[in-house]
Amino acid sequence: MLRRTKILATLGPATDKPGVLEGMFAAGLDVVRLNFSHGSAQDHINRANMVRELSKKTKRRVGILADLQGPKIRIERFAETKVWLDEGQNFALDINFDPKMGDNTQVAISYEPLANEVKPGSRLLLDDGRIVLDVVNVVNMRVNCVVVVGGYLSNNKGINLLGGGLSAAALTDKDKEDIKTVAQIDCDYVAVSFPRCAEDLNEARRLLEAEGCYAGIVSKVERAEAIVHDVLDEIILASDAVMVARGDLGVEIGDARLPAVQKYIIQRARTLDRLAITATQMMESMIDNPIPTRAEVCDVANAVFDGTDAIMLSAETASGKYPIKAIESMSRICLEAEKEDSVRVSKHRMEMEFERVDEAIAMSAMYMANHTKMRGIVALTESGSTPLWMSRISSGIPIFAFSSQEKTLNKVTLFRGVFPVRFDCDKQDHAEVNREIVAILRARKQCVNGDRFIITKGDLQGIEGGTSALKVVTIGEGLTP
Repeated sequence: MLRRTKILATLGPATDKPGVLEGMFAAGLDVVRLNFSHGSAQDHINRANMVRELSKKTKRRVGILADLQGPKIRIERFAETKVWLDEGQNFALDINFDPKMGDNTQVAISYEPLANEVKPGSRLLLDDGRIVLDVVNVVNMRVNCVVVVGGYLSNNKGINLLGGGLSAAALTDKDKEDIKTVAQIDCDYVAVSFPRCAEDLNEARRLLEAEGCYAGIVSKVERAEAIVHDVLDEIILASDAVMVARGDLGVEIGDARLPAVQKYIIQRARTLDRLAITATQMMESMIDNPIPTRAEVCDVANAVFDGTDAIMLSAETASGKYPIKAIESMSRICLEAEKEDSVRVSKHRMEMEFERVDEAIAMSAMYMANHTKMRGIVALTESGSTPLWMSRISSGIPIFAFSSQEKTLNKVTLFRGVFPVRFDCDKQDHAEVNREIVAILRARKQCVNGDRFIITKGDLQGIEGGTSALKVVTIGEGLTP
């Protein structure tokens, strides 16, 4: 049984060890994440090269996603590396304080506008919400606070404002420089951190294209203001995919709201024909343990039930002890969850009228596949649009994206239920094309005599947006145009 939900795993020191990346490929890795918050440009280039080499060697196509750091708002450093804060004590964040001499009464901050963007009563959450401060007042760029939830606080931890509202731009100078490395690597996707509006994504796309890179844009939804209905839809439509970045988002909106917001973001992405990635702490216990907790098992399964295209591993693979086991566990949970009937049923766009013939063909193929006995669907595609539309329909039927375009084949590695197949056929005779398709399916052991497949294609190969025909073929029977 082919797993439909894709697994996205972060590379790091743990995956650099001999044999680990090979093991991750064998365990079912679909897309790698290069985290530009850590490591050098050369680190990312080396890891990307290794992924491309292994893809060729193993004949398992794995996509590459670059994740830009974005405007992480942080405290500076402590003289003793970390301090203990007691509940009820006073603590200050000061732009003018020595950035290396923080103590348990004050610490410098790197974000100058903070003093102008908070007021008495504002709640600040540090270190992903582990430390909670309430603002008392602001005096000469010094934000005086009282500790609501204490504990250890160490160097360079992030700061969030409950409810959102901090104005830091989504793309920093570092991000703009990193985009040059992204273009050099020729990544398939680029994730933009903390976007506030569609223009943040449009700017990222312009900067990438100026470097000759046409990677898909992933918007990381992690600001409270980004989940307002109209704003969220604008962000989704300006993106190729959205990531439910549950760390910072959960801090800004409160953890109790997060489950419902996750479902809503995934639902809106699918409705608007975009991809959805669910991320952050999905199997965090596996950083140190060889098996996940039952809560993590349920979390992964629920993301599958929600319809996410991909689920992401972060420190579990980048720095954890069991990166291969984490992928194996995630794959096993996905396969079991995908057996549920609710994951295979969809009413997506049933009431809509389609303006494009290729889109109507895609929807017709999925309707037929879900209401008749089909082994699978083959979509001949140049841009990947047809298998993308198909993948928005919940189904248990595999979609094989046959394409001669490397970028398209790499991009569909993130599409739920879609499997890339290199196809260089330049024949115009439909019967010959169908026979070549069946030969490839047989070679991949995806069919036996009597299986039925839907094939969608255009009259002319190599023409983007030209899908205009739907053909049902039965394996082992004579294939005609």
